[in-house]
Amino acid sequence: MNKRDHREARNLEGLRTETLVIHGDDWVIDDRTVAPAIYYTATFRAHNSREFAEMAGTPRHPRYYTRYGNPVHERVAKIMAELEGTETALVTGSGMGAIATTILTLVSAGDHVIAQTRHYMSTAKIMDEMLPRFGVEVTLVEQADINAFAEAIRPNTKLIMVETPANPTLVLTDLAAVVELARPRGIIVVADNTFASPINQRPHDLGVDVVIHSATKYLGGHHDLTAGVICTSKELAERIWQTHISIGSVLSPMDAWLLLRGLRTLPVRMERINANALALAEFLEEQPQVERVYYPGLPSHPQHELAKRQMRGFGAVIAFAIKGGYEETQRFVSALKLPPNAVSLGGVDSLVVHTAAMWEGVMTEEQMKTAGIPANFVRFSVGLEHIDDLKADVWQALQVV
Repeated sequence: MNKRDHREARNLEGLRTETLVIHGDDWVIDDRTVAPAIYYTATFRAHNSREFAEMAGTPRHPRYYTRYGNPVHERVAKIMAELEGTETALVTGSGMGAIATTILTLVSAGDHVIAQTRHYMSTAKIMDEMLPRFGVEVTLVEQADINAFAEAIRPNTKLIMVETPANPTLVLTDLAAVVELARPRGIIVVADNTFASPINQRPHDLGVDVVIHSATKYLGGHHDLTAGVICTSKELAERIWQTHISIGSVLSPMDAWLLLRGLRTLPVRMERINANALALAEFLEEQPQVERVYYPGLPSHPQHELAKRQMRGFGAVIAFAIKGGYEETQRFVSALKLPPNAVSLGGVDSLVVHTAAMWEGVMTEEQMKTAGIPANFVRFSVGLEHIDDLKADVWQALQVV
């Protein structure tokens, strides 16, 4: 171990999350800056031809060509690997870039994939439309039923793709149970951990092979960047990276820097977000205009005990159904004054969407039915506003229903 490695290991060992996000990348780059520099360059200079050959032949070299890697990427990857407990991490230009690159690396024509009936809409389209075009069979299962996963396994099953909590219905998947099915059979398990964040849930601790995030959400935290992160072993990371440099879902140095800045405050933001969301979910359950509330932190959630086992907090997103139908739900969303009617989640400000209105533009009626998205569904991503102000705004908007 060289001097730098020893110093890094000595200083990271035993550090808590709040400290890791601030100091986890201190010795990745020794450029003597307190605030990290932005390496806004497409390419890097070699001192001689021998060094150039070494740079060109080193996977994920951070100072060769930014499509291959960048010093700011390296900083983000180091912190994310620490947060998720994996050997390493990769960054991409978006969460879907991370998901698509991972899936296309791990499956080939003739393989079989198991996925959930409920996934983020673009993940669902990969399963429904893209993979079958390339000769990959896909079986969709009800994620709350572990027996459905077991029954779907075939001799050619290579990958199980899970997302928990699932977007937008907040149904959970029992990660440990899925891993128990997959590991003896050599099946790789990939988990989209976006809706939980590594503060609330660490799938790798339960045996998941690859953990993916849309870093656009909690990790960035300010609705000002798009990024994806893949956390996994060094061996799988090199394989996925080879696909990544061909597909080219590159994270810009500026967005990587913004993501790094967002990570510094992730634990304190999540503490407030978790508390706000639970309080608002409890408030919504008391309102006569609300038909049902879906939030893993509520005892009324059918998988609340599972949530308590595999999650440390329950996140920002609350799903709830307004009494009535499409029109009543539209009136409620339009009457809200604080949260913008906008997609995404996990930022400092609350956001709200009428889920059916968002999904109907990109999913067929059959796909929406499979995903369990009714006409009166609302997805509310709770931010850092004062909880009393959020409750007052929701209350006044419910009066128009």
